[in-house]
Amino acid sequence: MPNIYEVAKRAGVSTATVSRVLSQPDVVAPDTRRRVMAAVERLGYTPNAAATNLRTLRTKKFVVTVPDISNPFFSLILQGIEETAQREGYSVLLGDTQHDERREERYALMLRRKEADGLIFLGHRLPKEAAALVRSMPAGRAPIVNGCEFSPRLGIPSVHIDNATAASDAMDHLYRLGHRRIGIVTGPLVSPLSRDRLRGATARAKKAGAERDFTVMNGDFSIESGALAAERLLGRKEAPTAIFCFNDEMAMGVIDTARRRKLRIPDDLSLVGFDDIRFARHTDPPLTTVAQPMRQIGEGTVRLLLEILQGNGSPESVTLPHTLVVRSSTAPPGRL
Repeated sequence: MPNIYEVAKRAGVSTATVSRVLSQPDVVAPDTRRRVMAAVERLGYTPNAAATNLRTLRTKKFVVTVPDISNPFFSLILQGIEETAQREGYSVLLGDTQHDERREERYALMLRRKEADGLIFLGHRLPKEAAALVRSMPAGRAPIVNGCEFSPRLGIPSVHIDNATAASDAMDHLYRLGHRRIGIVTGPLVSPLSRDRLRGATARAKKAGAERDFTVMNGDFSIESGALAAERLLGRKEAPTAIFCFNDEMAMGVIDTARRRKLRIPDDLSLVGFDDIRFARHTDPPLTTVAQPMRQIGEGTVRLLLEILQGNGSPESVTLPHTLVVRSSTAPPGRL
């Protein structure tokens, strides 16, 4: 295998210049860069990443775990993470854990093995390997950050919205339209995100004096679980006049069930989702939903992680603003 000395000799430069071209090309003159890269290509030289890591004690890589990569909610968050990391000279290793604890542990183990500089996890569960690292380091110094699923007990900084207030705002919209019988389709209640949304929705129902007209069904954030929950809600003797789903995909399942039952949205049933994924505005009718700043959540997680790695104290969690986006899936109650 060719080495850096052969590249330097062929390009007519020092080994230090070769190293700068490969690590900080912007600081090297264009003609010199071209000669070095021509030599690299001609010789088939590959830098020794392991040796570089030993010198710098940095891999310049982040591990990012997502519980379900097929969920469109995560796509813009991942774009925000990738773009921000790239600007800062970091690569992103993406792990689709599929809610599997063993997969989560394997990715967290990469931190222990020094195969990555930091971990961003977008689920609700802190892997045991990561938790052990948190306990072994001073408060706020473990290079681990959460996106979306804020839980103070984990001791991990997070970038998220105020889910309780956001859910309350969605319920407030329905009550202001005149609805009383409202069905709720939650996500898995093991998730702090789902529990916070349910807490906010319940508090708003109590404020309206409508606790008895408030019906909760559990979903799992999938379209199918939304369709099944809608079957149960709309099959009740006193069916709800509005349904609030804790994500947009479940709301799409409700639309499918309503269509099969010959119900018109919003004439017969109002519907609110959560997240404002890119498909929400293209449903029939366009979906009223709570918009999360997904790209900014991703960007914020990288900034928090960089603060930790740079030793700038213990970063605080960040709460970003949400927006209730009112479209044509909600209206005053109809004939139900």
